[in-house]
Amino acid sequence: MMTAGAASPGPVTEASTALPPAGGDSGAADPLADAMLAIRLAVLDPAGLGGVAVRGAGMAEPMLLDALVAALPPGAPIRRVPVHIDEEQLVGGLDLGATLSLGRRVIRAGLLAASDGGAVVIPMAERFDVRRAAQLCAAMDEGGVRAPGGTEGLPDAARFVVLALDEGSEADDRVPPALSERLAFSVDVSAARLPGAAAGGADGAADGGAAVPVAVVARPHPEVLEALAMVAAALGVDSARALLFAMRAARASAALDGRAVIEEADVACAARLVLGPRATRLPPPPDVQPPDAPPPPAPPSEPESGESEQQLTPPPSLDEMVLEAVLASLPRDVLAMLAAGDGRRKSASRASGRGERRRAVARGKPVGVRAGVPRGGLRLSLVDTLRAAAPWQKLRAGSVQSSRVKIRRDDLRVFRFETRAQALTIFAVDASGSAAFARLAEAKGAVELLLAEAYVHRAQVALVSFRGAGAELVLPPTRSLARARRVLADVPGGGATPLAAGLLAAGELAASARGRGMTPFIVVLTDGRANMTRDGTADRARADREAADAARTIAASGVACAFIDISARPRSEGADIANAMRARYVALPRADSQALHSAIKAAR
Repeated sequence: MMTAGAASPGPVTEASTALPPAGGDSGAADPLADAMLAIRLAVLDPAGLGGVAVRGAGMAEPMLLDALVAALPPGAPIRRVPVHIDEEQLVGGLDLGATLSLGRRVIRAGLLAASDGGAVVIPMAERFDVRRAAQLCAAMDEGGVRAPGGTEGLPDAARFVVLALDEGSEADDRVPPALSERLAFSVDVSAARLPGAAAGGADGAADGGAAVPVAVVARPHPEVLEALAMVAAALGVDSARALLFAMRAARASAALDGRAVIEEADVACAARLVLGPRATRLPPPPDVQPPDAPPPPAPPSEPESGESEQQLTPPPSLDEMVLEAVLASLPRDVLAMLAAGDGRRKSASRASGRGERRRAVARGKPVGVRAGVPRGGLRLSLVDTLRAAAPWQKLRAGSVQSSRVKIRRDDLRVFRFETRAQALTIFAVDASGSAAFARLAEAKGAVELLLAEAYVHRAQVALVSFRGAGAELVLPPTRSLARARRVLADVPGGGATPLAAGLLAAGELAASARGRGMTPFIVVLTDGRANMTRDGTADRARADREAADAARTIAASGVACAFIDISARPRSEGADIANAMRARYVALPRADSQALHSAIKAAR
């Protein structure tokens, strides 16, 4: 059975590595203290928790590294992984020079195997190559690494904790998703107070010497599992891995305080550090009941003599207390962001504003090699071919001494390349009503700003205008700024709002662009108040239904979208259409071209 209350803090440690107690105040909002606490928890259970991703480390990096050194056993290896590291340095591989000189395969261990029992530190993790990240993740999952060309059998042991230092300044600069998914903790310390200014710095540090192995801690009580699952559901965390991380973090929190039983504060600590950063929505207020909910129970009768009113009030459940602790620890701007619907993590392809990555045969960005014959445009990788053939030279030569290298078909290696598809931003602009000219002016300015970036991102821009009885493609896909200015100068405005026609025209253009190998992105600028059907009938109710059907058609196509509500007083119609499209909804009642441009880049 769980016991309430937090564990007593241990003695104070040095200020440079000061850490809060694992079971401390769950409502504390010191991100630097949270980051150092997360490091200690991850070191206690590296196989179960993976490590920590720290956003905006900057000047706090020395403190984080000091905390890592203090948490690890004395003499444990710590290896830094540069962003430009190659496969051979990371996972090991064939030592070509030694192999050729000795006539037998010589395998050199990589950085991951050298980190066994210690830690891997990744500076500038937002720039870490996705291929190297995949190899790192494979080593974390397997607890070892197999060097390419190595001997068959068990891999070299590689059990370590990861400290990923994300130093990106832009919202799109993030740790590779495959790696961040395997790290239990993610802390943003960009707004953290420096040493000496932190109120909870050295005064609440726990003594690492009092920690016990995680295996000593009893498995979580079913009440703990239920509470964590309820909090995850309330915060919109749909990852089973995150829930497992929270359970392991609760055990590590108890182990850090030297206890064999998980307490209430451990559960709150785990939910705050693991589930809080992964939240994608805010839970509904407690007084909001679903429409079919049963009526609330009748108020209790008057208390009998000697019975206090407090005794009649049931204590809050564990999941309610844990959820309250998580919400209290989130910064206010995070709450506002989640309330605005911006909690979902953006995928890399949409966030970058560039086209999708695709494999290519003979040109593009090199992304490794593979076995194959260099024909049909494929290019031979001579070094990798020699590397594959080198281990077999002594066997192939037999008793005949020769300096010639014998290469067979199986040794041939060819390059693999990757290119980006062209991106197409399709503007669907409402040109109806008295404000049509202002809307078109805003759209023209945003188009010109996006075209200025076209040569950088290999992007094109198109414009669909809808008004009166239908929609018109006024600017076909182009990268020419001069052509766009000539065409946009003559775009008319006024009339009714055939929203369904505009959405369908934009969707058809997106489907056509995708068929030509492009990556389309639709931006709708309207107030969402349709009043004209597709056949030219002025029927508002039917026009709304047709617009909703057109929005669902776009959503089914999987095209990324943004819906910009430009009405003076945004109402529910725009948000409903955006939800049907599965589009990012942005309300900009009075926005100039620069504001539109910024909103489109953020949504894309």
